[in-house]
Amino acid sequence: MSTTSSLSGSIGPMSHDAGPQSFGRVDDDGTVYVRTSTGERSVGQVPDVTAEEALEFFVRRYRSLETEVGLLESRLSSGTVSPSEAQNAAARLAESIEQANAVGDLDGLRARVEALAPTIEAKAESRREERAEAHAQARAAKEEMVAQAEQIAEGNDWRGGVNRFRALLEEWKKLPRIDKRTDDELWHRFSGARTAYTRRRKAHFAEQNAVRDSARRAKEAIIEEARPLATSTDWGATSRAFRDLMNRWKEAGPAAREIDDKLWKEFRSIQDTFFDARTAAQSEQDEEYRGNQEAKEKLLDEAEGSILPVTDVEAAKEALRRFLDRFNELGRVPRDSMRRIDARVRALEDKVHAAEQAEWKRTDPQARERAQATVDMLTAQISKLTADAERAEAAGKDRDARKARESIQTYESWLDQARRTLDDFTA
Repeated sequence: MSTTSSLSGSIGPMSHDAGPQSFGRVDDDGTVYVRTSTGERSVGQVPDVTAEEALEFFVRRYRSLETEVGLLESRLSSGTVSPSEAQNAAARLAESIEQANAVGDLDGLRARVEALAPTIEAKAESRREERAEAHAQARAAKEEMVAQAEQIAEGNDWRGGVNRFRALLEEWKKLPRIDKRTDDELWHRFSGARTAYTRRRKAHFAEQNAVRDSARRAKEAIIEEARPLATSTDWGATSRAFRDLMNRWKEAGPAAREIDDKLWKEFRSIQDTFFDARTAAQSEQDEEYRGNQEAKEKLLDEAEGSILPVTDVEAAKEALRRFLDRFNELGRVPRDSMRRIDARVRALEDKVHAAEQAEWKRTDPQARERAQATVDMLTAQISKLTADAERAEAAGKDRDARKARESIQTYESWLDQARRTLDDFTA
């Protein structure tokens, strides 16, 4: 194989600007050499080709390595490779360059790889700091979640607590793990709180189910007691019996909702049967009592017109007694007018009684003596204060005189009231 003079020469360093070929030569026997800072070494032999083709074969290997170095530099710069991956890639490339059967500036290529070391270390340190910060944040978040879980576990929010624990668990899964010991300890607390809450919740609902089952049995028993009452015509006693059953129904508490609604409809139907029959019977009776109502209202009109206003207490009392005797002889009235008529009777009785009390008070000698004593005491006090005021004015003690005059005004207003009370006894 023949070679050209441009492909051979001394081993000394050559300019990188001349291209990768400038770092190699081809011997007369077709052996290709590469020159590095440590000397010249054989990289291989390509038979049956020109020297230029043999050299280009090994240059392509160099360019492939150069492409890998450039790619690593780009990925490191853009942050698309982790520091550990970059470090492994740089070590692998450095070894590949050291042993590469390629022609080109291997020293420069190795220098580019070595130049990446500070950047890789800086990014590794930054990554460590980020991880430390992330771990610290994750730890704080998990500690807060544990505190929330333990608070929920101590509470009685049996429905909302389940949803809150589910949300906390989903948040927990999204957080990165921290050091194993701390992570395990926090998870143990979180899981323990959730387990304690679940046990208490199950116990609560079990107890609630027992209470509801007891209520169901009690209400079923009440319904059985109510059934024979539905057709009773003993209106008063049966009404009281239904009232007692209703009180027991309320005291029994709720059963499960669907069951409770069904039982209530059945119990209500039994009650309606009785009370509808009672209403029909009472309505029939009311029509029979309508004549009594008209007679009592007419008698009331006469009594109110003749007794009120009360001018003679004794005559009014006698008239009231006669009215009540006649009123009570007339019998019952319809239910819809009973309260109104009774209210008119009570009002008439109250007015006669009030007149009687007023008359007794007016003629009570002890009360008159107390009223006269009050008038006398206030009159004497006013006289004393008047004398005090005059003496103070004569002595030039204006302040004392003014206070005495103010007191006199107060006592005079009291005296006016006392005199009006005394006048009531002489009217």
